Amino acid sequence: MTPVVWMVGAGLVSWLAATIGFGAGAMSATLYGMAGPLVVAITTWRLADQTYRRDPVALTGLMMAGFVAKMVFFGAYVAVVLTVLSQPAVPFAVSFTSAFIALHLIEALALRRLFAS
Repeated sequence: MTPVVWMVGAGLVSWLAATIGFGAGAMSATLYGMAGPLVVAITTWRLADQTYRRDPVALTGLMMAGFVAKMVFFGAYVAVVLTVLSQPAVPFAVSFTSAFIALHLIEALALRRLFAS
């Protein structure tokens, strides 16, 4: 299976687990918690995969720029979800954190496999 399929699966599992844990009333907060990290992880993986296949040396620069872009995006994303969309903080934070960790683990394993090939 491709890393994107694993990422989508992990995102859905983290959303389902957080929704079960917090109840159906927190479904939108847990969905937002999963969606941001999922979109970023898929985008990062696709860019990293394409860059590595085209020019492996360019991957380091891409990853550094991606790190800065992620910091800015996630800061703004969390602020918007909690203030503008008024989602409850705890269900959002639990879903966001679990999805973030799981998706970055999948991405790291996919990069390891890519480098080994």
